[in-house]
Amino acid sequence: MISSRDNPKLKLLRKLVTRRQRDKLGLFAAEGEDLVAAALENGWALDFALVDAARPPELDLRGEPVASHLLAEVSTLGHAPRVIGVFRAARPERPLPPPGLELWRVGDPGNVGTLARACDAFGAYLALSPGCADPFGPKALRASTGSVFRVPLGEFSAEGAVALVAHGAPPLAELDPSLSRFVLGAEREGLPDEVVSACAASATIPLAGPAESLNVAMAGTIALYDRSRSRG
Repeated sequence: MISSRDNPKLKLLRKLVTRRQRDKLGLFAAEGEDLVAAALENGWALDFALVDAARPPELDLRGEPVASHLLAEVSTLGHAPRVIGVFRAARPERPLPPPGLELWRVGDPGNVGTLARACDAFGAYLALSPGCADPFGPKALRASTGSVFRVPLGEFSAEGAVALVAHGAPPLAELDPSLSRFVLGAEREGLPDEVVSACAASATIPLAGPAESLNVAMAGTIALYDRSRSRG
């Protein structure tokens, strides 16, 4: 059983809290039984797992037991999860379905995780531009509830997609039904002109109330729902 704070695997977990180290090492940590199970079920390669010595998880994996207080110290959850899995960041290859969300510099990890969950719900893919939050950071993983392990991940491309903007474009309901890829930007900055110009069309979600705009995760979810209705 691991009982020392100086254990190399615990030291590695402390490093993986930062995106710089995740990118450098090609690894990320999934905390808790649900996230670890989702990663394993969807083909992500497990490097190693640490389990709470006092409360081992009900998962079919070989994990190294760790003292509860030490597992709590390296967890971003603030308490000891029953398991932490360290996975390789090389994602399994999956074909991209027709609907998708293309995110331009969406820096909030909660929004990125929530949009991954929306893609999972509506059979869409997710693509991230440089400057987006890491979908494998702790907050994004929790917001996705494991969806990020199921959703196909692509490279950002505005070509042929629809720029979803807050104002000044035709209503989403009037959009050509064949268009099912949406480009969304960060809430404060929105989409720059050059990204909008690269898209095939623009659309907006009309608001009946006085709110200036929708949260980007809400907007992306509504767009995917609207496309699912038009296809059905």
